[in-house]
Amino acid sequence: MNTPLNRRHFLRTSTALIALPTLDSLGFRRFASAAQSPASAPRPKRLVFLGFGWGVTEHSWYPKMDQPGSHYTLPEALEPLARHKADFSVVQGLLNKYNSNGHYGSTFWLTGANEFGVPGQSFHNTVSVDQVAGEYLGKDCRFESFVLDCGAAASGSGHGQGLSLSWDVRGKPIGGPKNPVEAFHRLFAKDTTPLAQQKALLAQRRSILDNALESARELQRNLSRTDNAKLDEYFQGIRDIESQLSRDERWLGVPHPKPTLDEPEANLAGYDEIKLMYSIMAAALQTDSTRVLTYRQPVSTLLTSLDVRIDAHTMSHYPGKGPEYLEVSKKRDLAQSTLLAGFLDQLKSIREPDGSCLLDHTTVAYGSNIRTGHNLDNCPTLLAGRGAGIKLGSNIVVSKDTPLCNAWLTLMQGSGVPVQRHGDSTGIIKQLLA
Repeated sequence: MNTPLNRRHFLRTSTALIALPTLDSLGFRRFASAAQSPASAPRPKRLVFLGFGWGVTEHSWYPKMDQPGSHYTLPEALEPLARHKADFSVVQGLLNKYNSNGHYGSTFWLTGANEFGVPGQSFHNTVSVDQVAGEYLGKDCRFESFVLDCGAAASGSGHGQGLSLSWDVRGKPIGGPKNPVEAFHRLFAKDTTPLAQQKALLAQRRSILDNALESARELQRNLSRTDNAKLDEYFQGIRDIESQLSRDERWLGVPHPKPTLDEPEANLAGYDEIKLMYSIMAAALQTDSTRVLTYRQPVSTLLTSLDVRIDAHTMSHYPGKGPEYLEVSKKRDLAQSTLLAGFLDQLKSIREPDGSCLLDHTTVAYGSNIRTGHNLDNCPTLLAGRGAGIKLGSNIVVSKDTPLCNAWLTLMQGSGVPVQRHGDSTGIIKQLLA
């Protein structure tokens, strides 16, 4: 009997992967960068989530509530974005209703989870929107999604950055490269390991995984209900590793794309680090290495790079303190807006084969789960780009305490992700639709 051939079987038995043609009967696809695809092909959708923690300066960041629509006055903190005013909207009135602990910062920003949603557990989280979107948008990329992290040392303590922005289907935090050098090498560094050795390493990892799975199943027969629940979580972890191994096999022998920027300088921090991370993110999208990006930005080191001697936690409590705290908060906002404007410049400058620009097919979500201090209502939310078909150039004021996850649901559906709800969502935001 003839065994149907699939891509995984081929990768295990072939020693000349790159030299062979792409055979439709084996389920091959052409893994090319977005820049190499035909001009007539539909452009892929991308989603970028930029979380900055610690909130904003309330009176100078938000547009006035009584100026909804396109004829609003750009507030002081967003003035560096003036040249992009037609390319973004500010959405006001959003809330993660279950998040009542300011010290968790952005932990629930992309999940909308109930911290106490599982009886008997003191902490609970669910999958984040970037991971849901990545499963659909990034399935043909080397990385379904790509998570960038500022690192624990840069995040500070207290209620600013939280534990992580990205969470897997088990509600576990997802880490990622913590500086530009790590991110650059993960995306673009050439693997000089011989192909045969790479295959052997993957086979070894699969063998170890199979043995662990078999042992766990034997153990399962004698466990209590509680322990079996814990083991189910372990099995999910095994499935996640299996999925990653399959993805590694899929890209075995396929060279990394040539980056559109030089290898980054080491030991950058704060402003220069964020600026370079944005350039790396633009290059990742341009080469189609991924279509979903998440970046938790280092606010603490940003302040240090701006010659600020007040820590991020204290700064976020500027109301009621001296005027110097307010000035520091405003200085932070302006720096972040300037950096974001530069990132949007890059996305506009990158041309697609059909003559459009990268921002025409990308949606950038920029914000925080915290308004300021311990205030968790009216989450600062700025949405840019035309990838999700949203209304741009507007100050959009929604009903008070509209779930933030309604915005995430709107972006996902507009980007072609077939989901009906996310987190605590109650539906899409119709005011946000173009």
